[in-house]
Amino acid sequence: MALYKELIMAMLRTGILGFGGGPSVIPLIRYEAVTRYHWLDDEEFGETWAVANALPGPIAPKMAAYLGYRGKGAMGAIVAVLAHISPTCIATVVLLSLVSEFQFSKSFTDMINAIMPVIAVMLGQMAYEFAFKALKGLGKILGVLFLVLSFILLYVLPIHPAIVILIFLIYGAFHYRIKARVRQTSK
Repeated sequence: MALYKELIMAMLRTGILGFGGGPSVIPLIRYEAVTRYHWLDDEEFGETWAVANALPGPIAPKMAAYLGYRGKGAMGAIVAVLAHISPTCIATVVLLSLVSEFQFSKSFTDMINAIMPVIAVMLGQMAYEFAFKALKGLGKILGVLFLVLSFILLYVLPIHPAIVILIFLIYGAFHYRIKARVRQTSK
């Protein structure tokens, strides 16, 4: 599957280009894993992302670790995580030393504000693609039902997102069995 060179290059790109925290890096990791290197398909990426979201800690290093482990075992996980976090660590040290010089600069704050819409569009595009695939796989009625259910669980009965993800993961584990039973009883 993944060579160390591919892992390093992919995770360096996500570490260098990722800005704004873990959720904004996920579309970049998805591009590297699904589109560029074909390590995973969209369905497996979505499942991995859901599990990684349910676990404690930052999402991007967990995704990097999974991709590295899947391709090259434990050493691949270590290499992928180090490649992903190295640009951020280096940039943090450099930028923190310069931030006092630029903290009141209008150009600096304008640059930061200009990046935010790009991140929003990338997250929106990924959410749309996953929603489209979910509706295709589940059907419109069940897809909309799950959307409403997740809204109620997250916003009306403020249940922790990890619990909601766990509920849907449990359902996902039995989805095809339930679907097969429904088909058998309808015949």
